[in-house]
Amino acid sequence: MLVVMRAEATPADLDRVVAAIDAMGAEAHRVPGPGRRLALAVTGDMQPAEGAHIVALPAVDEVFWGGATYHLASREWHPEPTRIRLGGGVVIGGEAVVLIAGPCAVETERQLMETAQAAATAGAQLLRGGAYKPRSSPYSFQGLGREGLELLARARRDTGLLIVTEALDTDTVGAVAEIADVIQVGSRNMANFSLLKRVGRTGKPVLLKRGMAATVQELLLAAEYILAEGNPDVILCERGIRGFDGSTRNVFDLAAIPLLHELSHLPVIADPSHGTGRRDLVPAMARAAIAAGADGLMLEVHPEPDLARSDGAQSLPLDALPALVHELRGVAAAVGRQFAAKSGAIPA
Repeated sequence: MLVVMRAEATPADLDRVVAAIDAMGAEAHRVPGPGRRLALAVTGDMQPAEGAHIVALPAVDEVFWGGATYHLASREWHPEPTRIRLGGGVVIGGEAVVLIAGPCAVETERQLMETAQAAATAGAQLLRGGAYKPRSSPYSFQGLGREGLELLARARRDTGLLIVTEALDTDTVGAVAEIADVIQVGSRNMANFSLLKRVGRTGKPVLLKRGMAATVQELLLAAEYILAEGNPDVILCERGIRGFDGSTRNVFDLAAIPLLHELSHLPVIADPSHGTGRRDLVPAMARAAIAAGADGLMLEVHPEPDLARSDGAQSLPLDALPALVHELRGVAAAVGRQFAAKSGAIPA
């Protein structure tokens, strides 16, 4: 439900409406209204009869039902794009396309530091790397846990790269939030609503990956869980969905990128590594994702991809990254954007 105030409504009028909504057991979120009027997106179990009570309050103009069920994530009531500002002047959702690069999993100190230095030199702003790994098999490498987080923190100190790493469950959120600049919610956890609420309450930016078989609407509803906890900094990630053709790991849904921009104000990045599962296809899909409007790319890179403990087949070797970044700069320029470059990175 959306509550739109009259043009002459004051913040005090809005506060009274918020108190009335709270008394009904629902939650009100302040959003931009039409014509710059004050407005509230209401989440929770509100009935039409209660809506009639709200519209009768002083200074309330209209109450709208229906429309997008993901009010807080919807561009309908938040027309301006959200820009997420991180440390070091990094902005996701701005004019520049941001690069996130790193290994699927933190394996050893040497592996991570070598990768971080290569990523920083190539122009990345964020380092990805899993300390906690959700794996299909219980016998597969599950990550280094706390040790992996400590190595990520050291890589940030040495390179200046910001850190994005996954919180596996509600038990690991606290430890991850201590280290990460951006908390990742992985594909397997997109519908883990307890986890979504918990990461929302950290106040840290959240990178939310699309579930393996999730629709675009389901992704936006998952984002709504985080936004409803008062955390406005959500980054959507297209990483491919399951299909019937085993030629690639997933079906990389490029159309979802402009569609998400049409439906939502949240920034959208793309992960062509998981989207294809094949390193030979990653460069082409990275170029295509920027052309489709992605605000950033998440690429898996590794010093020795064939020896990686997870996702080696989709990981680029470190020496392939500079040439790819050079190509991506050209694509970004062709669509009227620029490819963000970390200070001291390779020249264009």
